[in-house]
Amino acid sequence: MVEQRDLQLTKPAGSLGRLEELAAWMAAWQGKGRPSCDRPLVCVFAANHGVVQHGVSAFPQDVTRQMLDNFAAGGAAINQICAAFDFGFKVFDLALDLPTEDFTAGPALDEKSAVATMAFGMEAISGGTDLLILGEMGIGNTTAAAAIYAALYGGGGARWAGRGTGVNDDALARKILVIDTALALHGPWLSDPLEVLRRLGGREIAAICGAIIAARLQRIPVVLDGYVVTAAAAILHALDPASIDHCVAGHLSAEGAHREVLVRLNKVPLLALDMRLGEATGGALAASIIKAAVATHNNMATFEQAQVSRGRA
Repeated sequence: MVEQRDLQLTKPAGSLGRLEELAAWMAAWQGKGRPSCDRPLVCVFAANHGVVQHGVSAFPQDVTRQMLDNFAAGGAAINQICAAFDFGFKVFDLALDLPTEDFTAGPALDEKSAVATMAFGMEAISGGTDLLILGEMGIGNTTAAAAIYAALYGGGGARWAGRGTGVNDDALARKILVIDTALALHGPWLSDPLEVLRRLGGREIAAICGAIIAARLQRIPVVLDGYVVTAAAAILHALDPASIDHCVAGHLSAEGAHREVLVRLNKVPLLALDMRLGEATGGALAASIIKAAVATHNNMATFEQAQVSRGRA
């Protein structure tokens, strides 16, 4: 029905490019004749990481809590983007006062915590939405994401680690070292994607996995933010490539080897703005394009309504 209506709209067929694809994708996953984007929701999951003690970040761990206060006060970048496009916004504190374990010494999460955090992520969207935009906040989480990619795809820390919040050369070297140390320690278990998540990930990454799963079960399309959020999608993709068909890549992050990851996941990003902030900023900007695609499809006049002559084949 979307394709049939699209042919009736006052434009040459295919002239809106990916906007047409996005409208059809939204409708297909929502199970509707026409897509909707009336209740877009940004969900940001926040957590702390034990590996931060090795000096892998330019900022202290206290910043995670301080940024949650900033979100609550409406002072962060994501607040402004959500306000500009009338998006709902939720932030989830995932035991900030209890960082994950240092993954160079043992698993980041025990099995019970990993399962419980994924379940929490599944419940996080219970209020309802027709487009879910996923983001994260957590000092040290680009180290966890890079470790996940190295475990899933090989190549070691040097291939996947980036500068995160802007670390210097020494901190980047430490970041690479802790990733390689963790890979060596956990190697026997890393053929299982869920063990990769538990041993090398964080609570926000586990919760995002749960949210992606719940969205699929509820037929909610998903916009992935940057490097860290994509790590959660990569875990699910490793379990079943079809499990993230309801997800689009919001943007190409400037962090690490995000481009290579998106190629592996067969995701073409909607934007490439050199962003690496996280907190769903790139995903939310991409969602504004999706909202425009839906509005264009639903509200444009047809040739008949506008009394515009059709072109000839």
